[in-house]
Amino acid sequence: MKPNNKGFTLLELMVVLFIMVLGFSIIGINLSSGNNATEHQRAARDIVSALRYARGMALMSHRETAVTFNLNENSYTVNNRDKVFVIPKTIKVTVVTTQSQLLGQNQGSIRFFADGSSTGGRVSLKRGENQWQIDINWLTGQIELKNN
Repeated sequence: MKPNNKGFTLLELMVVLFIMVLGFSIIGINLSSGNNATEHQRAARDIVSALRYARGMALMSHRETAVTFNLNENSYTVNNRDKVFVIPKTIKVTVVTTQSQLLGQNQGSIRFFADGSSTGGRVSLKRGENQWQIDINWLTGQIELKNN
């Protein structure tokens, strides 16, 4: 009579575990290499959120609201509040705005008015070859995010 083999050998289990660990490590490496791109996109989306918040506050409060960028510090604030939002130093930020909204060396604002319009402008976030561009329409105050 031949014995029934209804199990796995230790060697077979070790091979399967090794293949699983190898597969998970490859997935982990791929996820960690995308962190820079994710951080870049998150920074762009955070700025869009701040701009939309400022526009909404201007419409609701019937008062001008501004998002002020400090390019020396790679940061921005909403309507001169205490909270300072920091953009990672690896991202180069440029702001195009009207002459009246230039506040000093490497500082400028995008201002929203009570009717929803704005001073308009463009915020660009560049890291390497990847660039996100945020356009603010002066007439409507609409904010558009593009990946170039």
